[in-house]
Amino acid sequence: MEQNLEIEFKNLLNKEEFERIAKEFGLGAESFRIQVNHYFDTPSFSLKEKGAALRIREKGGNYVLTLKQPQEIGLLETDQLISAEDTVTAIGTGPLPLGGVAGEVEKMGIQFHELTYFGTLATLRAEANFHNGVLVLDHSSYLDTEDFELEFEATDFDEGRDAFRTLLGRLGIPVRETPSKVHRFYKRKLQIARS
Repeated sequence: MEQNLEIEFKNLLNKEEFERIAKEFGLGAESFRIQVNHYFDTPSFSLKEKGAALRIREKGGNYVLTLKQPQEIGLLETDQLISAEDTVTAIGTGPLPLGGVAGEVEKMGIQFHELTYFGTLATLRAEANFHNGVLVLDHSSYLDTEDFELEFEATDFDEGRDAFRTLLGRLGIPVRETPSKVHRFYKRKLQIARS
């Protein structure tokens, strides 16, 4: 199990803005890699209610179970490497594999065995070094939806926020309220369920 603090800034984009940023940073089709997130929560959205999220990410042949929990600044990520077989089981009939992530979920007062598979979001992602951090360009597909997003992963909150806002201003991109991918996924899932 590994834990780290994630400080990132996000902004939703339209397709034209996405393509313009890719060109600006020299990110061609060969720069993008696929990553797949499988999301889990209790049927009553216990993790979501606490501002937390749980996913299994498939990337480059590795499978990582990650719990994200809100902190005063950023998110605390707890990662646990798991197997492809664990992933297939979790998505199918369950359960999720035990380990450090299970312990962190239980500390939140949520029964780990109640977590269930909610769905999958696939992202084409490219990264570029920028201002002592990493600029991330994402094109995500989930349910019947696609969206485009720019993220900036920084080591310092104030410096990161200022660099990100300056970049958006220079590119003529308005600052947009941007919920996390899991929140956008859940919002769309609930919209579909109600229709």
